[in-house]
Amino acid sequence: MTLLIILMMAVITFITRYLFLHPRLPIKLGPKVSCFLNFSAPAVLTAIWVPIIFVQDERLVTSVFDPYLIATMSAILVSIITKNIYWTILISVTAFTMVRYVL
Repeated sequence: MTLLIILMMAVITFITRYLFLHPRLPIKLGPKVSCFLNFSAPAVLTAIWVPIIFVQDERLVTSVFDPYLIATMSAILVSIITKNIYWTILISVTAFTMVRYVL
């Protein structure tokens, strides 16, 4: 049963992607819809990272010494300064690990 549900979800996902991405199909999105869809990726990513950083054990994190918050701030700072994804990941993971095991 679980395998059937996974396969059905894969088919549904493929069909919805195929309808909008295949160039020969007559479905075209209008400019307002295209502009609106530009906001979907930031909205989804924000919905993913905000609870990870600010909610732990079903409580709002208020400590400035929280490892997730410190790693996030270091990632933002490094990404602004270096504009390099590898340095951002390396330094933020290092900051998270150091704060998590040192504090």
